[in-house]
Amino acid sequence: MVDWDIPRTPASIGVLLALASERGVGPETCLSGSRLTVVGLQSPSAEVTARQELTVVTNLLEALEYPDDLGVDVGLRYRLATYGIFGFALISSPTLRSAIDVGVRYLDLTFAASSLGTRANDHEFHFVLEAAPGIPDRVRRFEIERLATAIGVIKRELSADLPPFGVQFTHPYPANIDSYVAAFGIEPAFDAPENLLTLPVGLLDLPLPQANEYNSAATQEQCRNLLEERRSRTGLSGQVRDLLLASPSQPPTADEIAHTVGMSPRTLRHRLGAEGTSYRELLDEIRQRLAEEMLIKGRLTVAETANRLGYVELSSFSQAFRRWHGMGPRAFRASRT
Repeated sequence: MVDWDIPRTPASIGVLLALASERGVGPETCLSGSRLTVVGLQSPSAEVTARQELTVVTNLLEALEYPDDLGVDVGLRYRLATYGIFGFALISSPTLRSAIDVGVRYLDLTFAASSLGTRANDHEFHFVLEAAPGIPDRVRRFEIERLATAIGVIKRELSADLPPFGVQFTHPYPANIDSYVAAFGIEPAFDAPENLLTLPVGLLDLPLPQANEYNSAATQEQCRNLLEERRSRTGLSGQVRDLLLASPSQPPTADEIAHTVGMSPRTLRHRLGAEGTSYRELLDEIRQRLAEEMLIKGRLTVAETANRLGYVELSSFSQAFRRWHGMGPRAFRASRT
C-alpha cells in the first residue's frame, strides 16, 4: 500500500518537469493544484508527498493527452543515484535476492504509486505490480509502467549480465510498441491477467558486482532511520512504534495495542494497512533497529540481544537477523568494528 502523506524528496517531480519542458508543457501547468512551486522545489530541504506527485503526474498526462508510453519514458530517466541512499543500499547488496528485499522493504523511499509484491516458484521469480487504490483509471497505466521500467533500469545498473525481465501488463496493447521493446529488451505481453516482471529464480543468489557487506549494512541502517523519521510524522504507525519501543523485551500484542489506542483489532489492521504497513512489519522494524544498536553500541552478546528483544529461541533471532542483513549477527558486528 502507498502511504500518500509520507514525505519524499522532490527528485521525481524534477524528472517530470524536465520531461514536460521537453514536450512543451510549462511547470505552472504541471504543478496546478499541488500547492508546490518551482522555487520551493529547489530548496535543499524541500519535501513533497505521493499525493502531490500524483497531482503533477495527472496534470502532465492530461496536458499531453494521455500517451500510452509516458510511464516508460519517465521510468527510463531514473538512475540509482536519483533515489539517494536507497540507491546506494541496492547497489551494495550482496545478491539480487538481498537487493530485492531492500527494495520492497523501503519502497516508500522511492517515487512509486503502486504496490510491489514478490513471489517465486521452482523456476521463476515474479515482481507483482498493482496500482494503489485511489489511482484514477487513466493514470494506472502510467504508474505501473513507470515502476516496471524503473525496476528494469535498476536491474541493469546492479548487473549488466542479468537477462531482460519477462514483462506482462494487464492494460491494452499500445499504439506504438517500439519504446517498450527499447526499454525492456523484449516485447511485453498485454491484456494479461497480472502486471508481472519475471526472472529465472536461479539468478537471485548470484553475487552482485558491487557488493560490499559493510556498505550494505550501513546504507540499510540509514534507509531505515530515514523511513522511520518520515513515518514518525504521520499517522497511526507512529503511535504503534512508540508503544513497541517502550517495551521491546515484552512487546505488546496487536490486540493490546488496539485497546491502548482505542480501536478494535480489525480497525487497527485496516488503518495500518492504509498506511502501508502492519503490526508485524512495525515489530520487525523496531527489532531490527534495536538489534543493531545493542550489538554495536551496547556491545551486548548475541544471546543478550535476542533476549532483550523478546526472542525465546536464539536461532529465531539469528534467522531474523540474517533476513534483515544477509548475514548473521556475529558477522554483522565484525563488519562494523
